[in-house]
Amino acid sequence: MDVILLQDVQTLGTAGDIVKVKPGYARNYLFPRGFALRSSKRNRAVAEEKKRNIEMSSKRIEQANMSLVNKISKIELTFEMQVGDEEKMFGAVTTKDIQTALEEKGISIDRSALMLDESIKALGIYHIPVNLAGELTAEIKIYVIKT
Repeated sequence: MDVILLQDVQTLGTAGDIVKVKPGYARNYLFPRGFALRSSKRNRAVAEEKKRNIEMSSKRIEQANMSLVNKISKIELTFEMQVGDEEKMFGAVTTKDIQTALEEKGISIDRSALMLDESIKALGIYHIPVNLAGELTAEIKIYVIKT
């Protein structure tokens, strides 16, 4: 039986593909879950339209993410921290602090997107990678100075 996939199915293919499956698999698994439609001229036209819409929306999302990468890569953040003897910092710069500073500059990202292994506990210059959608990454330059 030929079916048109409406969503990506890991073992079969991507949305919009026409694949041959056993009738029981289509009837008992794919159709009830809304993963596929029976292959017909009308359904092929619906699937093609849906595939075009998905491609257009993915292009828009990709362009928005690219502009966000360009914006983030130009940002430099400065954190003034109190230090004690031997340049030892009181406190640390965490992902929450970085997220708050980015929001003040008008950029809203999820805290889990910041690829900071552990809190910054020393003065210096740091390049923190930000993992956006999929493979897109940007770097934020962070200066930690004493007050």
